[in-house]
Amino acid sequence: MVKNIIGKNDFVESLRGKKATFLLSLSNTKTSEIEGITQAGIPGKIYLTPTLDSEFLCTGEVRSLDNIAETPKGVPTPALITRAVHLLKPYGNIELLDLGLLIPPKVSYFNIHNFEITPSMSIAEDAKIDAMAVFQKGLAFGQTFECKDDYIILSESVPSGTTTACATALALDYDTKKLFSSSFKDVPTSIRELTIESALKNINNEDDLFSRLGKVADNMLIFNAGFILGLNNKTKIILAGGTQMACVLLIVNSILKTMGGEFDTSNLALCTTKWVYEDENSDIKALLEMLDFSINAYYPEFDFSTSNHPALKLYDQGEAKEGVGAGAALVYGLINGLNNENIIKQIESFLG
Repeated sequence: MVKNIIGKNDFVESLRGKKATFLLSLSNTKTSEIEGITQAGIPGKIYLTPTLDSEFLCTGEVRSLDNIAETPKGVPTPALITRAVHLLKPYGNIELLDLGLLIPPKVSYFNIHNFEITPSMSIAEDAKIDAMAVFQKGLAFGQTFECKDDYIILSESVPSGTTTACATALALDYDTKKLFSSSFKDVPTSIRELTIESALKNINNEDDLFSRLGKVADNMLIFNAGFILGLNNKTKIILAGGTQMACVLLIVNSILKTMGGEFDTSNLALCTTKWVYEDENSDIKALLEMLDFSINAYYPEFDFSTSNHPALKLYDQGEAKEGVGAGAALVYGLINGLNNENIIKQIESFLG
């Protein structure tokens, strides 16, 4: 069952039984190297998380490391969820967007779009992103991208991305300090707040929109804002993610306000997980309500309550919430005839 966060259910119902092209945006930021800032991966090798996620999604294997990425508490990557749905109800195509990876994924036959973007620095000092250039690459990609299926699912894998997203929203003058989620159940508030505080000190009053983004954002946020505007409503698109994708929309909102443009959002929606929607430490609905344009947003009524696997139970305890388009993948499965038990059984098969 798919539930509304905001907007109408008509959009998601119009996609029932249709095929999607699954785009996975991949990027590294040195923000993830700040000790204790994220648990989205293997300590000391967090930079490998997007690489491993994309390898597993495409091939069912991790090739740049011996084992599937999991948190120190043993929570496996949400790529398992996205891969499970693909095996049961395949996406029409899977394509990867290299938005600044340290280690490219070892996959063949899958379209990897390389935009010659370098990994960003830590926002605690200065992310040092040429934000206008990254935005324009996203804009051009959106203008020229030809979807071979009925619609696009746009997902992401960016460790420490909720921290950069929160800093970005604050730098753009949105009052969002308590609204962003985390890979942790118990959010490392002091580490995150100190990082964001350091990032915002680099912002000057004379900095324009793109100067601010260049200092405190990450490549995924900026590129995908450009991609959405470049598509310009020509193809239906679901932003697959939680508060990070909500931040992409806040960037779009700020760009439209700055440039005085209008934007038809009738072909645009966001899907996240139940774990993000019910997270007590964030509020994705409040983020979406800050937009000046209307948006449809959904989450699937899916959890691991019927699973006996202890690692998966940690999701229901809040130790992992979203990533690699898990929420949108679940929605895709549910509107294409799958049920929770099908999906859980497939995910469990990966874990032995």
